[in-house]
Amino acid sequence: MDRLNIEANSCLLCKNPRCTKNCPVSTPIPEIIQLFKDNQIEKAGEILFNNNPLSAICAVVCAHENQCSGNCIKGIKGEPVEFYEIEKYISNKYLETTPFKKPRKMLNDRIAIVGSGPAGITIAFILAMKGYKVTIFESKDKIGGVLRYGIPEFRLPKDILDTLYDRLLELGVKIRFNTLIGPVITIDKLFYDGYKAIFLGTGVWNAKLLNIKGESLGNVHFAIDYLKKPDPFRLGNKVCIIGAGNVAMDAARTAKAHGAEDVCILYRKGFEDMSATKAEIKDTIKDGIHFELFKSPIELCEDGVKYIETNRIVDEEGNVRTVPIDGSEGFYKCDSIIVAIGQTPRNNIVANNKGFETSMKGLLVVDDIGHTSVDGVFASGDVVTGSRTVVEAVNFAKIVAKSIDDYCTSNR
Repeated sequence: MDRLNIEANSCLLCKNPRCTKNCPVSTPIPEIIQLFKDNQIEKAGEILFNNNPLSAICAVVCAHENQCSGNCIKGIKGEPVEFYEIEKYISNKYLETTPFKKPRKMLNDRIAIVGSGPAGITIAFILAMKGYKVTIFESKDKIGGVLRYGIPEFRLPKDILDTLYDRLLELGVKIRFNTLIGPVITIDKLFYDGYKAIFLGTGVWNAKLLNIKGESLGNVHFAIDYLKKPDPFRLGNKVCIIGAGNVAMDAARTAKAHGAEDVCILYRKGFEDMSATKAEIKDTIKDGIHFELFKSPIELCEDGVKYIETNRIVDEEGNVRTVPIDGSEGFYKCDSIIVAIGQTPRNNIVANNKGFETSMKGLLVVDDIGHTSVDGVFASGDVVTGSRTVVEAVNFAKIVAKSIDDYCTSNR
């Protein structure tokens, strides 16, 4: 608490806060800090939750360096206020101590939410608190989606998700686990059973391919599969991760934590071009992972990775591209390879239900308020945008929740 008080007291409580302006969900940071200083923790927690039901999670996994802390006025000449530490304390306290109750007035409208990732959880909370009868259909045995199965425990403790699960149940949300919507229970079946609106938040669970030779070999794994449950994997002593986003860093750190002695990240560009946050890269280096930069894989083999060295080229408009250097082929010897270059959506729903418009990448096409090409069906999250941050998923989910509410209201 002493550290949090120091952080709170160092805040300038700016009248036009850049931190709030650069937060995707416009968290009223000065207001929350003032409430914290006044010891009004429950009120601060309520404001944070109503603004962002996943506040406790965003406080942990957000790219703070690009948002609140990165835009703190104090950070220009000194250390920025670490608001996310205060947010984490308040949000967890609120979830753990404040009872959630069903609304006094329940509505007759039934809403189906397919997928319990960040978008699905957000919409479930918002609509349940408005009195809707909400049922979540989750293909796995626990809620959370990418939060549970894509982010390691050391970065996001899963007890936060278990607490959110308890709060959803208190609000009357029904959850059907191990239930895949699409092939057996179709969209038409959901409407037939009386659901007024359907939300699709199924995420992106298919790995993106490098499209080079060797990706089906026994020593090659996809990060999205590895991170779901790393314990059964026996990767050997030397592991190579291909990619440089947060998922690649998570896979590398997880492999190291599970006993791999030598873990490296092989990337075709340099540190300045990595999509992973600076904090994630720093933690990865701290864990003893090393980097093989400006190397582009050209074939995956049973004993390692064939690569070609690259040059970084920046054009007049600032666009960065890499070009292979002729005659610079090399080989990185390793026991296992993990490919971590992104994910794409599965097509369970699109393949088994007519009328859905998709993009060339297989993502669901929606309008600016989340309505798909099928009446009464809405979508948001990674299945619409591709892999994005949790807070971005929450931001659009709030828009879609209002859209669903408006749709149901106008069709009563």
